[in-house]
Amino acid sequence: MKRISLLLIGLLVAASLRGQDTVRLSLPQVFEHIDETHPQLHLYQNRIRSIRALAEGAKSWMPPTVSVALDQFPYRKDMEEETMPVNLAGYMLSVQQMIPNPAKLNARKRYILSQENVLRQEEKWAKNVLHYTARVYYYSRYTAEKKLVVVSEYSDLLRMLITTAKDRYVYNQSDLPTVFKAEALLSELNNMETMLRSQVAESSIGLNTLMSRDVDTPFLIDSVLQPTDYQRDLAVVADSSFLKRSDILAVESRIQSMRSNQRLMATGAKPDFGIQFNHSQMNEMPNTFSVMGMVTIPIAPWASRMYKSEVRSMEFDIRAMENEKATMQLMANQMIREKITMLAYESRQLQNYQTTIIPAYRNNLQSNLLAYRQNTGNFFVLLDAWNMLLMKEMERIDKLGQVFNLQAEYEYQREIN
Repeated sequence: MKRISLLLIGLLVAASLRGQDTVRLSLPQVFEHIDETHPQLHLYQNRIRSIRALAEGAKSWMPPTVSVALDQFPYRKDMEEETMPVNLAGYMLSVQQMIPNPAKLNARKRYILSQENVLRQEEKWAKNVLHYTARVYYYSRYTAEKKLVVVSEYSDLLRMLITTAKDRYVYNQSDLPTVFKAEALLSELNNMETMLRSQVAESSIGLNTLMSRDVDTPFLIDSVLQPTDYQRDLAVVADSSFLKRSDILAVESRIQSMRSNQRLMATGAKPDFGIQFNHSQMNEMPNTFSVMGMVTIPIAPWASRMYKSEVRSMEFDIRAMENEKATMQLMANQMIREKITMLAYESRQLQNYQTTIIPAYRNNLQSNLLAYRQNTGNFFVLLDAWNMLLMKEMERIDKLGQVFNLQAEYEYQREIN
């Protein structure tokens, strides 16, 4: 007996330790894990660093050019030793440096840096998408676990009813076909439990993947969740919150970046400069040098067509992106109004389940159970009342899941994180 007691104590301690190792994660904590560890978000951060590194060299000049030449050497070798005015053979050293227009360098740097804001907005939207996916998995597991609790409770009740019915069958107070039907329903509940556990496992794998953890890492979730009340948002007639959504702001940032690129192309009309220094050393002649300044003439018709056409092309691209932005705003406004409206109606249905439908079916079961205990009821009617209440409990949880999914979609459209 002492050994059995020690064994039980050891099992309880081990179970307690396992319970301590299992962490309970709230939805905000899941978001924190995703923000810290998901590689897609690190991708944007590295791209931003890449743009900053590129901008550091945006004002660089072209490298200087150094040339060394044999100058005015005659083809006849014997003429090289003759001292004649026409014998100008010698060596030449030339150094050339092109000086870009400062306006071009400044415009190039502004264009490169403008791409950083695009990536920042895209990162925010990617984070919003990941949070939405996490919500779907989290709410899916929550509803599955709630159903498991209901299945467990109703399975226990059904087993008790089956045992009672079998005992009464001996005294002809219960019919055997109904007992067999009850046993079949119990088997269906076991099958439903297996299906729900697979849903819990699927959601857990999805959440662990989003948090960049091993897919089999155990964790608990909140046992009590309530839908957020967004009823006041339904009364807002002119909701302009979608204008600040990251995906729309990303398009706006791309438009601004394209305008910066357009201004960069327009600087093609500005000239570049250059300077060249030549040093000559000839036989029997004093050393000479020359300094030459250079300037490009980009306004020449055969040269200006290139940058002018690029500027016009970018203008049409900007108009196209503005059309894209306007379309996204229309769709976002539509989706936000649809989701908040559907959420309001689904919430009312859920409220009806909780306040009227479920209590009515529960009273029906309790009255039939009382009648059955007093030998004035029928087991078939009692089993039907049990089954109807179970169905309505499952429908209520399904409706709760629909409310949570609509809430997740609404928060996704509003970018509420």
